[in-house]
Amino acid sequence: MKASQAIGSEHSSTAPVSIHDMTVAYHRKPVLWDVDFDAPEGKLIGIIGPNGAGKSTMIKAVLDLIPKASGRVSIYGKPYKRQRRLVAYVPQRETVDWDFPVHALDVVTMGRYGQIGWCKPVTRAHKDQAMAALERVGMADYARRQISQLSGGQQQRVFLARALVQEAQIYFMDEPSSGVDAATEKAIITLLQDLRSSNKTVLVVHHDLQTVSDYFDYLILLNMRIVAAGSTRDVFTKENLHKTYGGRLTLLDEAAQAIAR
Repeated sequence: MKASQAIGSEHSSTAPVSIHDMTVAYHRKPVLWDVDFDAPEGKLIGIIGPNGAGKSTMIKAVLDLIPKASGRVSIYGKPYKRQRRLVAYVPQRETVDWDFPVHALDVVTMGRYGQIGWCKPVTRAHKDQAMAALERVGMADYARRQISQLSGGQQQRVFLARALVQEAQIYFMDEPSSGVDAATEKAIITLLQDLRSSNKTVLVVHHDLQTVSDYFDYLILLNMRIVAAGSTRDVFTKENLHKTYGGRLTLLDEAAQAIAR
C-alpha cells in the first residue's frame, strides 16, 4: 500500500477495514461525504480532525450503529455483520450509562458473549479470562467494584479490558484517552502499542495533536471528507492540517510544535 492513500483507489479484499464511498447524513444533511479508505493491517491508526468533522460518526457507521446514506463497508472482504466477532469497540466514555448496577468483572465478561453465545451459562473459564484482562489493564483489584464507583480513568480501563477479552483482530476506540489522568493515558497507549505488536489493527479517534507523532504510525485526517490518509511521517504536515482544521490557529500552533519535535 502506498504511504499516502489515493481517495477512490481500488480496494483490497484483504484489508481489515475497507470503506467504499460512504456518505452519512443526519436529517438529510451530510456529515460524512464519499469516505473511501482501506485500513492497513497491523497498524495503530489515528483519526484526527476538528469537532464536528465526523470522526465518531465514521466509526459508528462502519459498525452499523447508525445508518449510511450510501456506500458500504467490508471487514476482510465480507460485510461487517458476518465478521462482527473480529471487531471490538470502545465508545466515548460520556455515552455510557455508568449508573447501571453492574460490577467491573461483569462488564468485562460481557465481552465474551460473542464466544459464549446468548442464553448460555458463563463458566469459570470465562470469568478467569475476564480477570486476566482486568489484570492486564491494572484493574484486577477493582473486579467487584460497581462501575459507578470507579473514577473516569478506571472506567475507561474496564472498557478496554472488555475489548481485550473479545480477542478481536480489529479495535475501534473513540477518544479512549480523553479526560483521563496521565498515568491512565500512558497505560492506554502502551496497551494499544502492544495490540499493534500482535498484528492487530487499531483505529483511534484522537484529539491531542501534540501527541500524534508519538502515538500513531498511520493517520486519517478527516473533515467531513478524508483530507489525507497515510503514514504519519508523510501526511502529518502543516499543509494537511490547514486543509483539515482551517483557521483554528490554536490547534495549528500546537500541531506545528508537534511536527517540529
